[in-house]
Amino acid sequence: ETGTPTLKQIMATMGEIYANPQATQTSLDDVFFNVETWLQDEVAREFAEKEGLAFLLGDGINKPKGILDNPFEATDDKTRPFGTIQQLSSGTAGTFNGDNLIDLIYSIKAGYRQNAVFMMTNLTQSKARKLKDNEGNYLWQPGLQAGQPSTLLSYGIEENNDMPEAEADANAILFGDFKRGYTIVDRMGTRILRDPFTNKPYVGFYTTKRVGGMLTDSSAFKVLALKA
Repeated sequence: ETGTPTLKQIMATMGEIYANPQATQTSLDDVFFNVETWLQDEVAREFAEKEGLAFLLGDGINKPKGILDNPFEATDDKTRPFGTIQQLSSGTAGTFNGDNLIDLIYSIKAGYRQNAVFMMTNLTQSKARKLKDNEGNYLWQPGLQAGQPSTLLSYGIEENNDMPEAEADANAILFGDFKRGYTIVDRMGTRILRDPFTNKPYVGFYTTKRVGGMLTDSSAFKVLALKA
C-alpha cells in the first residue's frame, strides 16, 4: 500500500534437535506392546514441544529465531521497518480489556485478518473468557456445534503455554496470520539410526531433526503488551 514496494532477502536460522532413547533387545522382543514404536512416538512428542518453543521464543543461535525474539515498536505498518513487530499497550500493567483486543484486531490490515487468530496461554484465556461488553454479554463465544472452535470477538484462539503469562510488561497476546507471517523450514524430516552395537545389550535409536524458522512478514502479527 505504498508507492515504493520493496523486497528483502531473508534467511532461516537452522538448528538440530536429537535424542538417543535405548532399550534392550530382550524388551524389544518380549514386551506385550511395540516398544520401538512407543519410543519413536515419545521422541516425536518431545521434538514437537521443543520446536514449538523455538518458533515462539528461539534466539536464532543454533535454533530457529522465534516470533517474539524480534524487535518491537509502537509505530504502524507504514513507518515501521521490516522485521519489527508492532506492539500495542494495554494501558494498565498486568491486565487488559475488551477495547484492547479490538484495537489489536484492527491494527492489522484486512488481508491478514481473514485467517488471523489469537495466541495466548491457558491462564490468559481464562481472563479473556471473563470479559463482557456493556450489556453483560461475554466476548468469548463457544462453538455451537461439535468440532467447531470457540471464538473471541469472532476470531479463533490458539492455546500456547510457551507464551508469556498475563503479567506486568509481558507480551501476553499475539494476534495475526501465522502462516503468512512465519515460515518453518523442515530440511529432511526426522531421521532415525538404529544402533544395536555401541552400547550392548541396549539398542539405541539415534534420532535427529534439522529445522529452522524465520519471520517472513512482520505486518502479519501484532502483540499486546500489558503495560501502562
